[in-house]
Amino acid sequence: MGNAQWVAIAQVGKIALQLISMATLARLLNAQQYGVMAMATVVTNFALLMRDLGTGAAVVQSRNLSDKLLDSVFWLNLSMGAAVALVLWVGAIPISHLFGSTELPPVLWALAVIFPITASATTHQALLERRSQFKSIAQIELAALTLGVAFAIAAAAAGWGVFSLVVQAIVNAVVSTLFLWKKSLWRPGRNGSLSELKGLVGFSGNLSLFQFINYFSRNADGMIIGRFLGATVLGFYSVAYRLMLFPIQSLTSVASRALYPIMSQQQTRIADMASLYLRTIALIATITAPLMAGLFSVREAFVTTAFGSGWDQVAAILMWLAPTGFLQSIMSSTGAIFMARGRTDLMMRVGVVTAITQLSAFFVGAQYDVLVLASLYLAANVFNFIPVMVVTLRQLDSSLVDLAKALAAPVGSALIMAAAVRAVVWVCAREDVSPLQTLIVACPLGAVVYVAVLTLVFRRSLSDLRALLRRPR
Repeated sequence: MGNAQWVAIAQVGKIALQLISMATLARLLNAQQYGVMAMATVVTNFALLMRDLGTGAAVVQSRNLSDKLLDSVFWLNLSMGAAVALVLWVGAIPISHLFGSTELPPVLWALAVIFPITASATTHQALLERRSQFKSIAQIELAALTLGVAFAIAAAAAGWGVFSLVVQAIVNAVVSTLFLWKKSLWRPGRNGSLSELKGLVGFSGNLSLFQFINYFSRNADGMIIGRFLGATVLGFYSVAYRLMLFPIQSLTSVASRALYPIMSQQQTRIADMASLYLRTIALIATITAPLMAGLFSVREAFVTTAFGSGWDQVAAILMWLAPTGFLQSIMSSTGAIFMARGRTDLMMRVGVVTAITQLSAFFVGAQYDVLVLASLYLAANVFNFIPVMVVTLRQLDSSLVDLAKALAAPVGSALIMAAAVRAVVWVCAREDVSPLQTLIVACPLGAVVYVAVLTLVFRRSLSDLRALLRRPR
């Protein structure tokens, strides 16, 4: 199997495990505990940026890679990981005052141990990705997540509360790091030098700036909700956001991790890169369009069945986050293009514009309630979609017309499917059918409608999609 297939297998497995974890832990934990972990995640996501500084992606993209450079990257990452852990230890209490949560400091102290551990394997993973050893990476990620989920469920059942989620993160980090060291043949030496890192500054510097900007764009909602609306509301929002994020993480990972090394090798062959990217976009849309449309259509029945009573607000938030998830699944794939073309400077500028739009939406929405915030988040993504895709496609000498051809069949079919499924859900609600029975009827029907419309109504677009997918890799 090829790179994309192995990454896809890993992501499908990860989605299944995460859904099992969420469905189980939602019955053992409450929204307030999820909210505390969401606050901690906002902080740790920022710390992750400081740990890596874009050096992993630079190792994958670099044409001239020496042992001395690898040693330099390794020791830089390890030093930054240790420094981040120290800052978290010292700053945990001031950070907790910012969020207004007395439960946050011990969570941050426990999570701090993750950073030096994972930093020690950043170079090893980058080398595996550079060599396209995605089978090994897929196996490592699935093993680490499986053990993490098992430990989290056991801890939650034992009454550990929010620390069951902390245990999951730590176990995941330790297991993945150990296996990455075992699978990678490279071992660090003592020949590191700051002068060796100069060649990576332009690429990784702009990439790091983009990642910082993207961090605030992606995590500002958690910071603002936690500060102004409280931990419980943030708990509901974080569960809905994770459901929306699964397809983005899985399919963007396929696009970025499996295709980025190939695109980096095709930097001078723009036509090949364009063909590869449009095939990827078509495949992403073929999966995320029906997933997000289906989640939108059965959101009430799905939340009640998966998480039990007391989580109704998650369904209301999903009404806005589901379409947001589809738009982000397309936009999130653009990073591979900017990095492969060496245009991290342009990626950084695009990130500034999208961050300003989304931050504005979050600040305005927080003055009302979480549903207004979620609706404005969708509006910001709609506003950003066209300019982001125009700038990206220009790097490939392509246009919005090419994008429309790639998206027409899956998006059109998903919209028709959503209308049919929503009608069934409405009838089931009137007839007082249980949420589980509603899902049993609606989900297979949605799949049949989607495939039928894709095959019959959009036959020409589907033929174009098949032709696109059959082009040589």
